[in-house]
Amino acid sequence: MGWFALVAISLGVLALAGVVYQTIGAARDRRTFAAPGKLGRVGRHRLHYRCEGSGAPAVILEAGIAASSVSWSLVQPEIAGFTRVCSYDRAGLAWSEYTAIPRKMAVLVSELRSLLQQAAIPPPYILVGHSFGGVIIRAFARAHAQEVAGLVFVDTLHPEEWCEPSSQQKRLLRGGVFLSRIGAVLARLGVVRLSLSLLSGGAPGVPRRFSRIFGPTAAALLEHIVGEVQKLPPEVHPSVQAHWSSPRAFRGMRQHLSALPACCAEVAGGKDAFGDTPVAVLSSGKRDPRWLDADAALARTSSRGSHLISSRSGHWVHLDDPELVVSAIRDVVGMVRSTHTSWSA
Repeated sequence: MGWFALVAISLGVLALAGVVYQTIGAARDRRTFAAPGKLGRVGRHRLHYRCEGSGAPAVILEAGIAASSVSWSLVQPEIAGFTRVCSYDRAGLAWSEYTAIPRKMAVLVSELRSLLQQAAIPPPYILVGHSFGGVIIRAFARAHAQEVAGLVFVDTLHPEEWCEPSSQQKRLLRGGVFLSRIGAVLARLGVVRLSLSLLSGGAPGVPRRFSRIFGPTAAALLEHIVGEVQKLPPEVHPSVQAHWSSPRAFRGMRQHLSALPACCAEVAGGKDAFGDTPVAVLSSGKRDPRWLDADAALARTSSRGSHLISSRSGHWVHLDDPELVVSAIRDVVGMVRSTHTSWSA
């Protein structure tokens, strides 16, 4: 038997072992990390949502493009101390079911609204959106103004950033979609699961070295996942690890990334005039000056708008500076309650 045949057989055995390892691990994850909230049916698929606290108005948390309800782990419990707060997972992410329905902005808004109705969460809401989530709550507020009591934008994406992507942005998107495809393959083979397990077991350098077997692209993907996981509270690391060990997470990410320009094009060009609806816009201290100006302009669309800059945070303000995010939401809740005296904690 030649060396090529031996290598091929060895790789085949490793791949089979990886698939078995992934299958066993996925079954264990389903038993160990059941959805912490509830599943609400939206058309043919179900979305996971989790509510805490009591009082009105309800605060609805909308995560970034490939993020989930877990990304709000540092702020949701704090908000629950002064009003009802709900986070959820868009289709294909975390505990929500995947759907083949294209991710158009109108669909995203419709699914959120249907979920809130299904969950019997009465409007008007205070909508909080991070990054791409900021574009979604902007579209929701335009389509259903009477159902929105306030808005909080957390280092929001502006639709004009991506509605007509430049050559560089197109390359970035293609790279992101490609990374998603690679990630799905690595997850099926158990590579993502093993790498994250080694990390959580106290061997931070091993996943990086191991991933180089599959090339620098895979290494960059796993390093990115590891970096974001480390920002979250230690108690949620196991569930995040389980999510990113699933090929479904990468399919959901690919679907959202592929839809980004079209979604932004649906919102770009529209006019925002929020009147006296309270609006808080939070920016990273590392924000590009052009979009920092756009953040300030967005705050001025309301007579009760404010623009706050976190000098200590990157893009994930709610992970780097959660106190600022909670404080801004508390202020908006207070302003809304001041004009609706029947609402209280």
